[in-house]
Amino acid sequence: MKMSKGVTTIAELTKRRTRRVQAKPVVERGKKTPWNKEIRKNWPLYLLCLPALACVLIFSYGPMGGLVMAFQDYKPWLGITGSSWIGLDNFARIFEYEESMQAIMNTLIIAVIKIVAGIIVPVVMAILLSEIRHMGIKKSIQTLVYLPHFLSWVTIAGIMIDVLGLDGGVNHMLGAFGIEPIFFLGDPELFRPTIIISDLWKNFGFGMIVYLAVITGIDPSYYEAAEIDGATRRQQIVHVTLPSMMPMIIVISTLSLGNILDAGFDQIFNLYNPLVYSTGDIIDTYVYRSSLLNGQYGFGTAVGLFKSGISLILIVIAYRIAYKVANYRIF
Repeated sequence: MKMSKGVTTIAELTKRRTRRVQAKPVVERGKKTPWNKEIRKNWPLYLLCLPALACVLIFSYGPMGGLVMAFQDYKPWLGITGSSWIGLDNFARIFEYEESMQAIMNTLIIAVIKIVAGIIVPVVMAILLSEIRHMGIKKSIQTLVYLPHFLSWVTIAGIMIDVLGLDGGVNHMLGAFGIEPIFFLGDPELFRPTIIISDLWKNFGFGMIVYLAVITGIDPSYYEAAEIDGATRRQQIVHVTLPSMMPMIIVISTLSLGNILDAGFDQIFNLYNPLVYSTGDIIDTYVYRSSLLNGQYGFGTAVGLFKSGISLILIVIAYRIAYKVANYRIF
């Protein structure tokens, strides 16, 4: 179709665009740059990475050579090369000793409760905090619950010993009401709840920040549509807020499986004592006492290697589940 002079038709524009596209050189996609060219191009960045890489090799991978002690009857005066090999005997002893099995059970119980409580409480607190409209009050509460995350367990343990000890502030208050003093850190039945509550108090503020960020990113039009349909605030939370948070909840819950054998060495080491070994002794503290205090270096290394192997398997499974369920992946 020919139009008046000086006016270009759509067909002509299309032909010109097609010729320009065809004239462009074809760039191969997915072609990798040779490694030597990559290094020559970005050598300053690789140079900056060298100190960190050296530290990782020296302090993380270098000590792994000591894992051979798990298969030896290790004697410090004989060294690794002079100690006799005993195969898997140290690993068999893990399941023969009552103390080691108790430590494994304590680790599982404490870690599972920490993971479950560490997911539920931050979610609930994030939803409650998001409902506060006064920004001053909201920021103040957010800061207060987040501050304990920056305190070390050495500091918190000292505070807890002073507050929960037999002569601490809590027992002084109980004594004013005629109640007998309670040894929170010396009673096996109370030690686990004390550990779990203190860990939750310290760390739930960090998890709450993550969920608050998710709530902030929810499209406001969802709430407007729900409000037009007559939904109350509770119904909006149930049908809009929680479903929008569910992908992040699934990711964090799944990745937490990798920490199921990590019940918190720093916390328990600073708070436990021989009176609560039956309910408070975990794998890490048991390894510390077996190897460094009792001199059973081979057995302690075997317990630590057993824990690391199980944790590695759980982490791989957790990442696969997170990728399948929530399409989450790091690499």
